[in-house]
Order: sequence, then structure tokens, then C-alpha cells
Amino acid sequence: MSDLTSHGGGRDPDIELFVKAGSDGESIGNCPFSQRLFMILWLKGVVFNVTTVDLKRKPADLHNLAPGTHPPFLTFNGEVKTDINKTRSSWRRYPKLAAKHRESNTAGIDIFAKFSAYIKNTRPDANRGLEKSLTKALWKLDEYLNSPLPDEIDANSMEEEKSSSRKFLDGNELTLADCNLLPKLHIVKVVAKKYRNYNIPSDMTAVWRYLNSAYAREEFTNTCAADIEIELAYQDVAKRLVK
Repeated sequence: MSDLTSHGGGRDPDIELFVKAGSDGESIGNCPFSQRLFMILWLKGVVFNVTTVDLKRKPADLHNLAPGTHPPFLTFNGEVKTDINKTRSSWRRYPKLAAKHRESNTAGIDIFAKFSAYIKNTRPDANRGLEKSLTKALWKLDEYLNSPLPDEIDANSMEEEKSSSRKFLDGNELTLADCNLLPKLHIVKVVAKKYRNYNIPSDMTAVWRYLNSAYAREEFTNTCAADIEIELAYQDVAKRLVK
């Protein structure tokens, strides 16, 4: 296990986040669930340490700390917790990150499943249909990001409402909805390009605005695995198209 830097400000409680290590056994590995937790803690302004866990070695101290538990998980004053949302009493002193608009929580929800089917497919005759299915799911996200949220609409204006220019799913600030979707969307972008030469279409301006907004935030870039780690993680998952 490798201990990385602390984040946040202030003191107490004692929080440690355990995430999957990369191919070198020390850097951050590809795991959207690890990044989700990492982002949530960072956005809440929590003081915490990050420990990367080399799953190939399965260190004894990890087994003693949390037997049968795989990263990501965290310890809160020594107590192992696997889901922040189920331990709300521990987080009352920190800012809430919930999206205001319910639809923001489900936007893009099927993209990763469509991507997984596309990338694992070995049949050339099925490739085009699976690619179209992924593209359709991405267009649906683009449409949501371009549609003004209720608080962006001026009820007194007589003009037809223009498209939204917000940075993230629920507005201009990152929420839990983004912590869930962005790590997966980034994986889709990296892996589809590497193994299928598929680019998210440039005319999906809202999806690209969304991704570029994330890349401008350290809460995303500093919690994300390097592209090479993501590609390595999918080396055996991404199936070759065989005639």
C-alpha cells in the first residue's frame, strides 16, 4: 500500500481513503468507484489521507483492517465504511452535494452499459449497431446538458428559451451526480478511442463542454487515473473484432 497526500483543511476526524493502485502498485489505478469517493471527499472539504492498494499483492495489513473488503472504502476514526451515502450522520458538518434537480441524477445513466457492450463485442456484424446505441445514449446526455434547468429559465421573459450553457449536470458546480457520471464518461472517451478508434462526436457540444469543465477542475483531474492506466485496465476487456 502506498500513502499519497492529504487533502482538505482543518482537523479531525481521522479519515483515510483506500483506492485501487495502478500498474506500478503505487499510483492511482483505473476505478470509477474509487474516483467517485475521492471526488466526494475532496468536494466536501474533508481532511483525509489517500492510500493506494496493490490488489495483486493484497497486503496483510489491508486484510486485517477490512477482511473481505476491496477498495474503494474509507476508514472514519478507524471504522471501515464502504459507502459515504449510507453514513450520513458522519458527514453532517460537511457541505451537501446532492443535485437540486432529480433528472440530473439519472442523466447519462445508460452510457456505461452501452459502452461495455460495445467494447466487449467480438462480432464485426454487431459492431455498428452497438456503436450506434452508444452514440444515441451520448446524444441523450448532450440533449439534457443543453436543456435549460428550471432555475435557468426566466419566467418573465417573452423570448424563447435559449440552450443551457451550464458546466455540469445540475448547474455550474459539481454535485454527487457528476461524481457518479464523470469518471465513467472519461473512461468511455479514453477506451473507445484506444480500442475502437471511436471519438465522441465533436458536434456533441454540450458533452464536450461538460468534459472540458471537468478537466478544468482539480477535484476531477487529481483524482483520475492516467489515461495509460485506463487503457491497461481494458487491455483484456476490450475484445478484438474477429471475423
